[in-house]
Amino acid sequence: MADTTGNPTDTQASSGNPQPRKSSWKYIGPGIVVAATGVGAGDLVATLIAGSNFGYTLLWAAVIGCLVKISLAEAAGRWHLSTGRTLFDGWASLGRWTSWFFVAYVVIWGFVYGAAAMSSSALPLQALFPDVMDLKWWAVACGLTGLVFVWFNKYEVFEKVMTVLVGVMFVVTVYLAIRVTPNLGDAFAGLLPVLPDEKDSILNTLGLIGGVGGTITLAAYGYWVNAKGWTNTGWMKVMRLDNRVAYATTGIFVISMLFVGAEMLHSANIAIASGDKGLIQLSDILEDKYGSATAKFFLIGFFATSYTSLIGVWHGVSLMFADFVARFRGTGESAGTGEEVASGARERSWPFRAYLLWLTFPPIVLLFQGQPFRLIILYGVLGAAFLPFLAGTLIWLLNSSRTPAEWRNGLVSNGMLVIAGLLFLVLCVKQIWDQPWSEFF
Repeated sequence: MADTTGNPTDTQASSGNPQPRKSSWKYIGPGIVVAATGVGAGDLVATLIAGSNFGYTLLWAAVIGCLVKISLAEAAGRWHLSTGRTLFDGWASLGRWTSWFFVAYVVIWGFVYGAAAMSSSALPLQALFPDVMDLKWWAVACGLTGLVFVWFNKYEVFEKVMTVLVGVMFVVTVYLAIRVTPNLGDAFAGLLPVLPDEKDSILNTLGLIGGVGGTITLAAYGYWVNAKGWTNTGWMKVMRLDNRVAYATTGIFVISMLFVGAEMLHSANIAIASGDKGLIQLSDILEDKYGSATAKFFLIGFFATSYTSLIGVWHGVSLMFADFVARFRGTGESAGTGEEVASGARERSWPFRAYLLWLTFPPIVLLFQGQPFRLIILYGVLGAAFLPFLAGTLIWLLNSSRTPAEWRNGLVSNGMLVIAGLLFLVLCVKQIWDQPWSEFF
């Protein structure tokens, strides 16, 4: 039997898939994908600005952010493996309201995110090749290449490409962290939970914790686990190792950028813009201090960071949408099962490809015509509401009879998910409060 914290046992569900005797590094894969997708350019620049504003003071917050996301991704993966059902199938069992929320989220969020992801990937390409073409056309090229890549390749190839791009991200960010010569004494002091002596320091700290790596990609993790061929509890130990590797990698990314912000920007009192353009500013600063080679090396890492988020969402959220459609249509007993995802049938389905098209072509219109004001507000609200929704529903599912007793939440899992839910609920309320509602109506 499992202990009360939900640790795995030797009991394994019957399945035709070969099961490992023990967790092993050779199985790692979905975790690399979720780390690459979850850490976008926005996460790196937010951490860079935190280092710029507060030095090493909030290093502890970045570490806690990784621990919080580990608990969410582990819970999603545990649901998939322990029940043999997908996360959307679990949501559907909670009531029709979950379907309505999911549909509104993926339609509006996907429309706006598509344009943002394409623009983010285009920025470093235009900086590397300034005389080739306009930023908007670079963005279109990134979107179309992402579409073609995900359309024609199955999970195995997708994972290999993501692993290569993560390697690029890792080398670049760690190189920069070493290059700026971090003050390790101050860095270790930053592991003590201290709030900066600034206005709104609590909300800024919570924002950093909540922004470390991933939104809907945390929910997509369970789908990538199934796509890898892991469909039962025999893979539970492997999944947990994989998940820890994912967020250890994420932690290295964000801590490296905090080092860069603390050493290069905070010490010199240099401010940079929020958003992706802040990374372009950083490349200019790097060029002035370390030369053009370092700046170009950083831009390559910036592109890898942005493009992995693009193709990761193109693949992972399309898998989730295909699962929603199959569950909604009730197409056979296999609808909503991990085995169906593992078979690769979802990646060849028309809903998967329809959502790929939705992520690519309508957002191209936004690139050229600008983003509708009301749509951006709805995008912000739905995006802020998703993580409280994910944390709350996972607590519900994993403490109910829907989950086999052996794999339900223990004290530690419940505590981490409650902390995550409360954290994201506070950030959600702040995001909703900060919207210019007077101009919306």
